[in-house]
Amino acid sequence: MKLFYAPGVCSLAPHIALREAGLEVELQKVDTKTKAMEGGGNFLEINPKGYVPVLQLDNGTVLTEGPVIGQYIADLKPESKLAPPAGTMERYRLQELLGFLNSEVHKTFGPLFKPTTPNEYKDALRTQLGERFDYLSTQLQGKQWLMGDTFTIADGYLFTLLGWTQWTHIDLKKWPVLADYSARVAARPAVQAALKAEGLLK
Repeated sequence: MKLFYAPGVCSLAPHIALREAGLEVELQKVDTKTKAMEGGGNFLEINPKGYVPVLQLDNGTVLTEGPVIGQYIADLKPESKLAPPAGTMERYRLQELLGFLNSEVHKTFGPLFKPTTPNEYKDALRTQLGERFDYLSTQLQGKQWLMGDTFTIADGYLFTLLGWTQWTHIDLKKWPVLADYSARVAARPAVQAALKAEGLLK
């Protein structure tokens, strides 16, 4: 398998999942601005949508969209417990979490990275993210991970999103539950390995 990624962006979440599952993967770095791939090649030929993550299977099949890729990885290694079994209420709860993270947190961050976004709008987005962080803090209260005692693909996704606060003028210390949670995720060996492979840790 080959994971097309850019350091520190949302492709970090499936990268973490792959390492948590103990699956071998080839990493292909992508410049998401120029659409060029490290070593040559046009990324748009792999994913016409123009963004990562992309997981290319050994038979050439291409999967896009982080939450889908994460579930595929989890289902390849069910013993990793990165996702509850398909068809269970727990699996639907996981999908509920992934949908929330994708639409209500991930997409809200996007305009904060664009220099053309008006400052007033950025302030409104930070307020909205604060409300989402309030909700997530209550969901994590008294729990080690989002789904309870088991680390899942949702945790790798939330960890990735929380990491973006350092570049968007959001002080995560305002949400101590989330700050502590992020530190717990960061300490996991698989997460450390993913961060190092992407050049995010020395």
